[in-house]
Amino acid sequence: MDGTLVKNEVILGVDTPLDTHVGVVINDQGKVIGILTSIPTNRAGYLKLLTWARSLGKVRRAGVEGTGTYGAGLARLLREQGMEVWEVNRPDRVKRRLQGKSDPTDAESAARTV
Repeated sequence: MDGTLVKNEVILGVDTPLDTHVGVVINDQGKVIGILTSIPTNRAGYLKLLTWARSLGKVRRAGVEGTGTYGAGLARLLREQGMEVWEVNRPDRVKRRLQGKSDPTDAESAARTV
């Protein structure tokens, strides 16, 4: 992809804990327009996440934490759907715990990284 925005494009960010994932969608101005707080980590859950994100706009890109571990299945499905998937590093665990862990905040950070 050339990195240019298309009309009504939104960006998906996903925090990938072991048992459930959390998705956040931001618009082209960086405003959070949707939060999906818990989807199961299986194909049906991934499809639900993608369908939800697409209901908010055109999704071409996603930032996903842990594409080699807990986010691997989701990353694979998103790529199968023709999306550009960005590997997003997890925030520093010590710093994150001191500030209070928030899966939606981590998902938003993943979207903003894209």
